[in-house]
Amino acid sequence: QAQLVESGGGSVQAGGSLSLSCAGDGRTFGSVNVGWFRQAPGKEREAVAVINWKGSESWYVDSVKGRFTVSRDNAKNMAYLQMNNLRPEDTAVYYCAQDSGEYRTVLSIIQSLYHGWGPGTQVTVSS
Repeated sequence: QAQLVESGGGSVQAGGSLSLSCAGDGRTFGSVNVGWFRQAPGKEREAVAVINWKGSESWYVDSVKGRFTVSRDNAKNMAYLQMNNLRPEDTAVYYCAQDSGEYRTVLSIIQSLYHGWGPGTQVTVSS
């Protein structure tokens, strides 16, 4: 089964930027949608962004639209989440995972459809 690994988290002040990376294992990475999720303390994990397997379509939760950008480089088995104008409410552990279905045309945010969850990377935004 695929295993993804996140990196790039850290601590920034409000208004700052961070770039997260997600490394796939290569076997199916290039044919599956990839999702970014986050879990804040005391809250349920939520979907933040999803990018399709071609890198041509994406979805964002309303709270990050215009601030976060998801991208991928299938040649490198990598996905990225560029986070700009960060807010304290963006503080969370961020995870990436891949869709269990290949070449899926729907950008799902149903977490049970995803697997290969990484250990997560902490993002802390101070005011």
